[in-house]
Amino acid sequence: MSPKRLTAIWLILPSLVFMTLLFLWPLLTGLAAAFTGADGPTTVHVRRMLEDAYFWEATRNTALLIVVLIPLQFALAVTMALLLRQNPRFAGLYFYVWVIPLAVSDLAAGLIWLSVFTDRGYLNSVLDSLGVAPYAWLSYENPATMFLAILLAELWRSTSLVFVIVVAGMQGIPRDYEEAAEVLGAGYLHRLRYVILPQLRPSLQVALILRTILALETFAVAQALTARSFPLLVGETYQWYYFLQNPNVATAIALVVLLLSLTAAFGYLRLMRGAAR
Repeated sequence: MSPKRLTAIWLILPSLVFMTLLFLWPLLTGLAAAFTGADGPTTVHVRRMLEDAYFWEATRNTALLIVVLIPLQFALAVTMALLLRQNPRFAGLYFYVWVIPLAVSDLAAGLIWLSVFTDRGYLNSVLDSLGVAPYAWLSYENPATMFLAILLAELWRSTSLVFVIVVAGMQGIPRDYEEAAEVLGAGYLHRLRYVILPQLRPSLQVALILRTILALETFAVAQALTARSFPLLVGETYQWYYFLQNPNVATAIALVVLLLSLTAAFGYLRLMRGAAR
């Protein structure tokens, strides 16, 4: 082995050991908790998870949230980034206003939107002033409006993360390409489709993976708004661990979230790689 390669191995070894301990050890511990009982290896915790009606409802709700939320976030983030790319007046102010939600914690965002949608919240106060009867937006009898409340709260809270990534990606796109396409007669939509978006693919890929994983982990916002009336997967780990006092089933659900996250990440990577060819 050459001295340079040996030096490189020694330089990367501390990081490799650290990352192994940071990720591999908790994973092994989780697998042991989910598949080990008092008498040794068992699948009783997984079966109990699968037999729980809340688990399937939480899985459906989480999938629905991701399917609706992610496209909306990307559409808004790319639109805002394209507006900033035109260098409007006070562009810096717009940028800082749009990224304010990044400084707000998940729970705080949930409490902010709770003040809007609760029975005596701002929204019902406005409706009452207009002569419209108040509505129980967060009642378990109205799952559609519960979903809408969580969707709007997550849209407000986390779109700014995608926005920042997209803006950073656009900084690396030379304007010469777009100007050349314009000279050749390409309209704005054609320039967007064939010049800007292809060069944004790496940034969009990173944002897509990150946001999907974080959407799978949505918890505090939903907990503040609806508690268990609109269950989500990570919320179920909380319920099983703290209220039902069963860390084994909680760990099994957490492993499901991990598996879905890894599947989504590898799926996006293969999809983006195939689209780039």
